[in-house]
Amino acid sequence: METQMSRKRDGQINIVLQHQTRSQSESKSQLHFTENSPFKHIDLEFSSFVAMNKLKQTIKEIYATIVINQKRKEVGLACTKQVLHMLFKGNPGTGKTTVARKLAKIYFDMNLLSKGHFIEAERADLVGEYIGQTAQKTRALIQKAMGGILFIDEAYSLARGGEKDFGKEAIDTLVKHMEDNHNDFVLILAGYPYEMERFLTLNPGLQSRFPFILDFKDYEVDQLMDIARQMASEREYELTKEAERELRSHLLKKTQETTRNFSNARYVRNIIEHGIRMHAVRLLCKDNYVTEDLIKLTGQDLQVNHHYNQR
Repeated sequence: METQMSRKRDGQINIVLQHQTRSQSESKSQLHFTENSPFKHIDLEFSSFVAMNKLKQTIKEIYATIVINQKRKEVGLACTKQVLHMLFKGNPGTGKTTVARKLAKIYFDMNLLSKGHFIEAERADLVGEYIGQTAQKTRALIQKAMGGILFIDEAYSLARGGEKDFGKEAIDTLVKHMEDNHNDFVLILAGYPYEMERFLTLNPGLQSRFPFILDFKDYEVDQLMDIARQMASEREYELTKEAERELRSHLLKKTQETTRNFSNARYVRNIIEHGIRMHAVRLLCKDNYVTEDLIKLTGQDLQVNHHYNQR
């Protein structure tokens, strides 16, 4: 029996977007591709991410431009600095925050950012309670993020108070500094697709400041199953065939529901973590168990047809 225990990686890993281990033949094909590609380091960085082909292509374009710009500089041709501000549109659990964190590291490795740190902010971090405070708070946050990435989730909340709200002042301050400090500062705004579309209309110069607007699509059932297997693997567990069948059936029902509250990979993570707790309770009540019992998560452990259908 081949287990996933040997596949654990060192360091902290955000498991929301980890991809299922490929079949042996597919892995060989992918390895051959990356070894002979100028983008092999990018392929490796994103090898564990499910889907997101547009994102991966965008990063390759940015990297290619850096390399060719350097070649142009060596022969005396003009080089232009790339503006890397981004806007992410997607529902919860589609990986927006995880990707933003990864980009901070990659941009640092590419020498696009001097520090490569990541700062996550929300409305309260930018908007003040009285006149003049908002611009001051926003400028201070931008200064703190210099050399790295400032990530603002649910960015449309900055405009929820209308014309007289100080959130508009925060937006105006961000727009100004996006242009002034783009050489060593990346701003990423994120949120629900529809709300982000409306948000872009609030400031005439806002949309033009974001050369990269990426849609984070909801995961399909096959992709959610890949994520579930990988989440289990990272914890050195495996799903039994029965558990996989029950989970697939449950996810198919959930993705077909017309609810906005489905949290994609985050929902799957909750199922796996609950299953691990129930697995522990089940084994503790047994007199004897072997190593394989410590690894296998069963349908009884996941309880998707009972625990999650009650919500």
